[in-house]
Amino acid sequence: MKRFGFSKNERVTGGKRIESLFAQGLSFMSYPFRVIYRDTAQGGAAPLSILISIPKKRIKSAADRNRMKRLARETYRLNKQLFPPPEPSENGHWDVAFICVADKPCDYATVEKGMRKAIKELNHRTEERKQC
Repeated sequence: MKRFGFSKNERVTGGKRIESLFAQGLSFMSYPFRVIYRDTAQGGAAPLSILISIPKKRIKSAADRNRMKRLARETYRLNKQLFPPPEPSENGHWDVAFICVADKPCDYATVEKGMRKAIKELNHRTEERKQC
């Protein structure tokens, strides 16, 4: 049975962990998000831990920022099964930040399309890392 929850261990927490994600992470674009990711040894049961940021500089209204955060969390929650579970022998864990780059609030379809594209791209990049 698929689990669609979004637990605490699936969130990037802690100042040092967030700081290292932004300092040492790699990035790519998946509109409406800029995605920053980093392979790390820290982590829990989930293969991904995420952070969602909707800058006030881009979207001025607090209500619109909160809606975008809710949409981003919901699309991640429903599409995280696209990222394969880690092998039992692997310690692979990824910290990922989704930063909104849109200048106005987006609809659900746009956010979902960007999130699915981002997860598929992360999946592709993890496969490349495993082969190296």
